[in-house]
Amino acid sequence: MPPRQRPQILVVLHQESSSAGRVGHVLLENGFDLDIRRPPLGDALPETLDGHAGTVVFGGPMSANDEDDFVRRETDWLSVPLKENRPFLGICLGAQMLVNHLGGKVEGHGEGLVEIGWYPLKATEAGKSLMHWPEMVYQFHREGFSLPSGATLLATSETYPNQAFRYGENAWGIQFHAELTRVMMHRWVVRGAHRFELPGAQPGRDHLGGRMIWDMHLKRWLMEFLQTIFGKPVQG
Repeated sequence: MPPRQRPQILVVLHQESSSAGRVGHVLLENGFDLDIRRPPLGDALPETLDGHAGTVVFGGPMSANDEDDFVRRETDWLSVPLKENRPFLGICLGAQMLVNHLGGKVEGHGEGLVEIGWYPLKATEAGKSLMHWPEMVYQFHREGFSLPSGATLLATSETYPNQAFRYGENAWGIQFHAELTRVMMHRWVVRGAHRFELPGAQPGRDHLGGRMIWDMHLKRWLMEFLQTIFGKPVQG
């Protein structure tokens, strides 16, 4: 008999140089393959997820409110995983697109504050019932989102209260970044250094120093979180 084909996770990235990072590593180790698409570079998204076990939509430097065609098309496309009730995870921009699709609002902080660096996270009672959450998470955003109608808030923070939510059975959104490898974080710190002057942002040395302290807990959480969303394929 031919070897059993590994189920695929659709991975949506928004820059030529972007990667699925640690999320990709964990999914591969858990028995999935990755089908990587980059809509800003012209890649199409599938009309159905019959051939996929789920989807992860990652972040990017653009806003979910931008008028670019790919932003509108991708936001509209989210009806596919929602309608088919397939596991979906939106990270930062991906979560914000999901919020817009569900009729919520994506906007900056009223006082212009950003979260760029390591910040405390607090799980809600609903979040605590699912798993143990990290006390500190890595952030890199200038906009946040409202909680969509019908969604359950799982984690919160002081500056941007809505940090993680679940919608329905299988749709999840998180504002923070657990996917960064050490190499990815170094690249973000170099390329994003001009943003460290924004109100509320932390200097680059604190990004790297914080990683030495808190990243192990964030990685452990990510592994459990991805298994909660996608499970593991049945081997056979």
